[in-house]
Amino acid sequence: MKKQRPVNLQLNTISFPPAAITSILHRITGVALFFALMFVIWAWAVSVSSIEGFDFVKEQMNGPLGKFVAIGTISALIYHILGGIRHMIMDMGHWEELESGDLSAKAIIALWIILTILVGVVLW
Repeated sequence: MKKQRPVNLQLNTISFPPAAITSILHRITGVALFFALMFVIWAWAVSVSSIEGFDFVKEQMNGPLGKFVAIGTISALIYHILGGIRHMIMDMGHWEELESGDLSAKAIIALWIILTILVGVVLW
């Protein structure tokens, strides 16, 4: 019995629709926010422990790595909020058709990129 299965699956040839990309990104940003929360809790704990701890966290957050982490965390939060709003609107019965779903997905990604650039300019 011969099975008709793909022999070599090339992942770079698979194209996902925009709605699938936004759904996957929503999950990824949720996980990223979980890990970012660990950094935030650490920073809070160190900063309230002593004056030296506060100065250390302040110095780290003003450095390039701190700014990169802050921009990344805010970017993930922005996308997760936008994606969540999109999902809630879809739960109410809107943007469920193929065209409107793809258009809303593209709009969310475009808005996310624009807002992330704005956050980067303000924080850097």
